[in-house]
Amino acid sequence: MLRHFNQSRVLLLLAVITLASCKLMSKDEEKKNSSADIKLIDSHPAWIMQGNVYEVNVRQYTPEGTFKAFEQHLDRLKEMGVQTLWFMPINPIGKVDRKGVMGSYYAVSDYTAINPEFGTMDEWKALVKTAHEKGFKVIIDWVPNHTSADHIWLTTHPDFFVKDSAGKAAVPFDWTDTRQLDYKNNAMRDSMIAAMKFWLTETKIDGFRCDVAWNVPGDFWTKCISDLKKVNGNIFMLAEADKPYLHPSGFDATYPWEMFHMMVKVAKGQRPAFALDSIKNRFDTLYPKNGLLLYFTSNHDENSWNKADYATMPGAIHAPFAVFTQTMYNSVPLIYSSQEEPFLDSLSFFYKDTIPFKNFARAKFYKTLLELRKNNPALAANASFRKVNAGDDKALYAFVREAGGRKVFVILNLSAKEQTVKVTDGSLHGEPYNVFMGAKEPLKDSEWKIEPWGYVVYEY
Repeated sequence: MLRHFNQSRVLLLLAVITLASCKLMSKDEEKKNSSADIKLIDSHPAWIMQGNVYEVNVRQYTPEGTFKAFEQHLDRLKEMGVQTLWFMPINPIGKVDRKGVMGSYYAVSDYTAINPEFGTMDEWKALVKTAHEKGFKVIIDWVPNHTSADHIWLTTHPDFFVKDSAGKAAVPFDWTDTRQLDYKNNAMRDSMIAAMKFWLTETKIDGFRCDVAWNVPGDFWTKCISDLKKVNGNIFMLAEADKPYLHPSGFDATYPWEMFHMMVKVAKGQRPAFALDSIKNRFDTLYPKNGLLLYFTSNHDENSWNKADYATMPGAIHAPFAVFTQTMYNSVPLIYSSQEEPFLDSLSFFYKDTIPFKNFARAKFYKTLLELRKNNPALAANASFRKVNAGDDKALYAFVREAGGRKVFVILNLSAKEQTVKVTDGSLHGEPYNVFMGAKEPLKDSEWKIEPWGYVVYEY
């Protein structure tokens, strides 16, 4: 009896020591991460300033729809110039009130587990490790506003959720497969932050794209992002929102939805090219000077629900707007899965709908832009921006980016008609390098024509 008691005490003591050691190791690891070589520019991780983001829809990317199958595309994407891989939600999807056969990626049932549809946790860690070895950064989609209708917290912590008039977990908006989290509950807040830390410490990702960030209080983000940066001070935080308050709350970048919507109107001929300036001026007024914006012509929402960009900016119309997103100031440019193909259809949200990669017809076009941004400091997010009069401003949108003694001059014909270009600014004359022609080209005070939806990018 006494022997059994002593043995139990020893086992208990060992368990306590083991737990303490784990906690110590965790703190040591956190200290190591926080004291790592952190390089920031304008409060952002230096690596994103001339970087880019590629959104990965794992489910639809390959016939298998798995991490392992996607991994075969890493070398191709690296060759194209992709830097940061943003993976749409990789967590398990709820089954209660599920939409469609496979459910929405954004109805998360477990914040610290992997969707078995994609593979295992070990396979995810292996993918991140391989991506890092090839020079990529990796961020994951995080869904902090709501959970699935069968998330474990609904059973273990029902007080984590907002209640409807019947006392049940409330449904946000018309998203009937989800339930609204209650940010008045501090324990829920702490649990959310702990779950996010898990992915930094356990899988070594480089940041988060936060879904519906605009419906989560700013004071939560301030604490959350501060705590996350104690684990890794080099993370990139992207908010799916167009709210200025999210920048001082700690986010590096937000969505310029207003600019995208104006681009669509210009593409349809409903507004003149100079209408883009009204949105730019609004950003300049409302947003912090160092606030970054995720410029895009398509993403999973716009593609699945609004036919971007194969219908919003079809055919040749796509190119000048893509150049705009890749060369604009305060920008981090985004490319969505299959835009390099391009796949001229929408990708289903709730069903298997494989991208038929065959030709990669736009890959060279994007490679040119991504490499230019990477190699020329004039396209860094914080490089200067100056509009240039190159002709009819109803159709032509021209500007110069400049930094570190380098310049990039962009001329876009955002109309369906041929336009006359005349550059009277003497500082732009000479023989700059025409990026898409791959040769130097005389540029002086003389007139020339640019085709409908044409684009020219000069490097100095």
